Formats: sequence, C-alpha cells, structure tokens
Amino acid sequence: MTFQVYDTTLRDGAQREGLSYSVVDKLAVARLLDELGVGFIEGGWPGAVPKDTEFFRRARTELDLKHAVLVAFGATRRAGVAVQDDPQVRGLLDAETPAVALVAKADIRHVERALRTTGAENLAMIRDTVAYLVAQGRRVFVDGEHFFDGWRHDPAYTASVVQAALDAGAERFVLCDTNGGMLPSQVTAAVVDLTARTGVAPELLGIHCQNDTACAVANTIAAVEAGVRHVQGTANGYGERPGNADIFAVVANLQLKLGMPVLPEGCLEQMVRVSHAIAEIANIAPDTHQAYVGAAAFAHKAGLHASAIKVDPLLYNHVDPSVVGNDMRILVTEMAGRASVELKSRELGLDLAGHPEALSKVTSRVKELEAGGWSFEAADASFELLVRSELPDAAPARPFALESYRVLVEHREDGAVVSEATVKIRVRGERVIATAEGNGPINALDEALRVALARHYPELRDFELADYKVRILEGSHGTGAVTRVLVETVDGAGRDWTTVGVHPNVVEASWHALVDALTYGLDRARV
Repeated sequence: MTFQVYDTTLRDGAQREGLSYSVVDKLAVARLLDELGVGFIEGGWPGAVPKDTEFFRRARTELDLKHAVLVAFGATRRAGVAVQDDPQVRGLLDAETPAVALVAKADIRHVERALRTTGAENLAMIRDTVAYLVAQGRRVFVDGEHFFDGWRHDPAYTASVVQAALDAGAERFVLCDTNGGMLPSQVTAAVVDLTARTGVAPELLGIHCQNDTACAVANTIAAVEAGVRHVQGTANGYGERPGNADIFAVVANLQLKLGMPVLPEGCLEQMVRVSHAIAEIANIAPDTHQAYVGAAAFAHKAGLHASAIKVDPLLYNHVDPSVVGNDMRILVTEMAGRASVELKSRELGLDLAGHPEALSKVTSRVKELEAGGWSFEAADASFELLVRSELPDAAPARPFALESYRVLVEHREDGAVVSEATVKIRVRGERVIATAEGNGPINALDEALRVALARHYPELRDFELADYKVRILEGSHGTGAVTRVLVETVDGAGRDWTTVGVHPNVVEASWHALVDALTYGLDRARV
C-alpha cells in the first residue's frame, strides 16, 4: 500500500497564534508544498471560512500541482440532519477537490458533551457522510479527533468509530492526538491494541500529532514503526499552542533514518528552500535551530569537533547536510582552535592551510576579540575581513580613512527628536566632509558616511541596511555596559552579509560594524 504524506499547513498550521494567510499566500504555500513532493495538501474548510472557499475557487484554475492532491476539510453531517441537506457537506462538494477530510469525534465524552448527541448517532453521522462523499466520487479521509484520549477512556467505543469510517469507505482513518499529550511508547501501544482488537490493518491508519509534549515528530515516527502508512504534519511545525509535527523532520526521518522513500526522487533536497520560503510568506523568522532545515542544524563550534570534521565531515554530522538542501557550517568563537579557523576560512574560499603563520595569528586574534565580547559566528563578513588582513595580497583595500565623526541628537521643544551626523574622511586622496540626518543616531551616521562616499563609490546605492541588532554583553550592566552590534546588509542582487562591532559606546560599536559592512560589500562588488 502506497505511503501517504499529508500536509495540513494551510488549515491546521494556520491556527498558529499571530499567523494569517491571504488567499494569495495560500496559493503560494500550496505550490511550495507541491515542489517538496507531499502527496496531499489540505487547503482549508470551504463553506465555513470564506477565505478558504475563495482559495478552492481560485485553486481550480491557478494551481497546477505535479505531485499533490488538493484536499478540502470539513465535518460529518450534523446530528439529526440528512447528509444531502447539510450545507457544510455541500460546501465540501462545491470545492471540487478530488479528496476530502472529515473530522469526527472519536471520544464518547466529546460526542455527548460537545455534540450533545448519542454515540449511535455519531456513528451514523460518520457512516452517512463518508458513504455519501464516496458515492460522489471523492476520496475520503477521516480524522478521529481526540482518538487517543477516547481510546484510554472507552476503547470499545473509539474502536467502533474507526470501524464505522472504514466500513463506509474511508481511505484512511487518522488517529489524532488532538491535545498533544501522548508519548511515543503510548502511541505504539494504542496502534498495536487497536489493530489487535478490531482486525484493522495498520496500513489503513494515519497519524496526526500535536506537539504539547514536544514529542509530535517522535510520536509520528512511532506510529509508522507500528505499521501506520499515512502521516500528517505542517511546515516548520506551525499550529495551535506549541504546534504540530514538523512535516520536514517527519519526512527526513522516514526517508533518511528508516529508509522509506516517501517523497519523489529529488524532492528531499528542496526542504531547506521550501521551509524558509514558507516562513517568509508566514512572516515568521526561520528557526535557526530547527532540525534538518535550520541554519544551525549542521553548525559546529567546538574545536574538538572541527578537528574531526577536518578528517571526515560525517564524523560529526548525522547525515550529509546536502541531502536536505542544507550546508555544514563551522562557527568561529573563543572555543575555536586552528582546525575551526582553517575550516571556516576554507568555507569562505580562503586557504589558510598553506599559511601556518597567518593561521596562528588569526586564531589568536579571534580568541582575543571573542574574549572582549566580539562574536564572529553570526558575522561571516567581519571574520573574512579579519582572515584576509593576515593573508599576503588578499587584504581588502579600505575605501576611506577616518578623520573624525560626530553625532548629535536634539530633542526639541515640540517633542520632535532629530539625529544628525557629520563625518570627515579621506577617500582617494580627497578630504570629504558630509552631514546627514536620520531616524536615530546610527541611521544618521550611516547616511552621512554614504553621502561622503557616494561620488567615489556609486555601488553604495545598491546597499541597504536590512537588520540592526544591539545586545548588552553578559556580565556588563547599566548604561555604561559594553554593547555588541550586528549589522546585516543586502545588495541589489539579494546577497546579504553580516558584520559585527563591539565597544562600550553603542555608536562606536555601530561604526565598526558599518565600516566592515561597506568595506566587504564594496570589495565584493569589484570581484
């Protein structure tokens, strides 16, 4: 029986606090999920949510899915209402998707207290709705809401819910850990007990896990190891409360750890790109420490690790990062030894192996600066400039020499706050003085420096300060504390780089980071 990867980012994932997709967003996410190669994309609840109704209407002409089947989500008919007369069931048919997913109560307590009906009527609601939709040519999945809680409370009734759905023609019955309270061993035991009690083949079952115990991915894998052949999850684990099973971690574990080819050939390597693109659409910063797809998923800091990686990268990587579209990174910190510095330099295209004296100088300099609060692990551009300064014929030309700068902040009587900066520099033999105002002292300083350099370096027009972070260093307190500044810059081609500056004065720390940013960018623009 074919293994099914079912994504519910656009429905269950959209329940994450603070997340709201437009119809255009939903169409873009669906295309990305299809590029990942998932088998099913649950698009939303037509008829109940106007935006979802519009999504399915536009999807008919605007989505050309290569791998995935689009699924409309809804509920069984209401108690006491004929299935053909239920408007929300009609909404499922009007969505014109090849498949539908029905949520059904699998816990007798919810049937009696939430639906306020009988256990028998709930079973009839499931049978009637599944049979009706199958007769209309739809593939039907049934999500057993609160399955595990129901199983522990009244396994006989919950088993009858499973049986009713499958007997009526459901393609899969999905075991939902709706409250997210299960552990892997409990999931395994429930699947084994259910199949033994009912005789249902585990291949006809699916798994949908919330992450309230931080076990959603582990619970999903446990269900698969118990025989389940349909998994549900969301991109980046988005969802209500702590979220859902992360579909990226689920499929990577299945494919790379269990040897199950659950995605089409060549799709697994799209994971990082798809993960980050969906995060961008959702307006959520990518989780740098997310398994498989995070920027730090294959990052190594300790010198001991780096020494081993220099011999064989797989000694400290559980998989080859490239198989999921990621890269190994070496972080340069005060913990770095010569191997770390050498590997990081090689990663940046600089060969220190043939320059042992430069390697020693850079290693010592990194340790010295890091002890003073500098951090190069998030500032590759500043690290590259440091390395190149020690290599013969590789040091980047400094675009100017500073004579002085001055920053003024004026709080006026009317409440307006104005920041003004003046820089005096020498560039290509010419003394230049420039003044500019800005939104705060750092922006004013950045603007003044750009004005001073613009005639000599027109490339600066394409540079934009994309992010600016200030951190008070640990162990220092108050307004006189040492600060670390990180500046992210992007050019017209979309390339970005990060630089760092540290000083007790936040303006001076920012100046160091800004100068490195412009130096690095101008040097790269000349390549």
